[in-house]
Amino acid sequence: MLVILRMAVGLMGNAASFLLYVAPTSTFARVIRKKSTEEFSFVPYTVSLMNCLFYTWYGLPVVSYKWENFPMITINGLGIILEFSFVIIFIWYTSPKQKWKAGIMTTGVIIFFSIIALISTYVFHDHKTRKQLVGGVGLIASIAMYASPLVVMKKVIQTKSVEYMPFSLSLFSFLASALWMAYGLLGRDLLIAAPNMVGAPLGALQLVLYCKYRNRVMEEPKLAQEWDVEKADQKTSKQHLQIAVVTKDDNIDEKKSQITNS
Repeated sequence: MLVILRMAVGLMGNAASFLLYVAPTSTFARVIRKKSTEEFSFVPYTVSLMNCLFYTWYGLPVVSYKWENFPMITINGLGIILEFSFVIIFIWYTSPKQKWKAGIMTTGVIIFFSIIALISTYVFHDHKTRKQLVGGVGLIASIAMYASPLVVMKKVIQTKSVEYMPFSLSLFSFLASALWMAYGLLGRDLLIAAPNMVGAPLGALQLVLYCKYRNRVMEEPKLAQEWDVEKADQKTSKQHLQIAVVTKDDNIDEKKSQITNS
């Protein structure tokens, strides 16, 4: 019964994770349409790619015992494809400075994963040790994935706007972490449950911030409006000065005319 319940929770976790990985599609459709990454950060997508790489490897029979963690393979395998696609799109449309940063970070993630995968395959020869190594690194990657939106949350608090923190991303992040936490606890696998114990509260915090600032507007438009008013005042003052100069010139011409007639 417990095995069936765990499998059911794993399937629900798969569904929530699928929605989480697909959620940025609208964001990148906007990036492609505008040909600009605007204020979006590449960090959450690169960190998510690293998380998917390690947990796909963790679920494979090389590390886990047979197919005990099969649900993790399917969803994280799909996550690798999606997250890598998002990173490529970001690099294509971002500024030259950000291209270098995103490229270096993504390359570093792939090299780091390759090293851990080789060590777990050829240095260690039992599933328990392999799971401890890959799961330990995956735990750190997973915590980093759930913590990466902190950069965006800081921007939300500063600008009082949720423009760059989509609601769907926050919601599915909370659901996925909560379900995978339950999956790990049911299987008594703390290497799966532990990072999601961090992810669930952070996902809930994102939802709280969204509810608080969803109706607020960013400060920039207000500043722009004030700047426009200031320019308008300067323009009005300039017009008044021109009128005053013209009036003065007319008075001088009129006095000259009177002297001539005299």
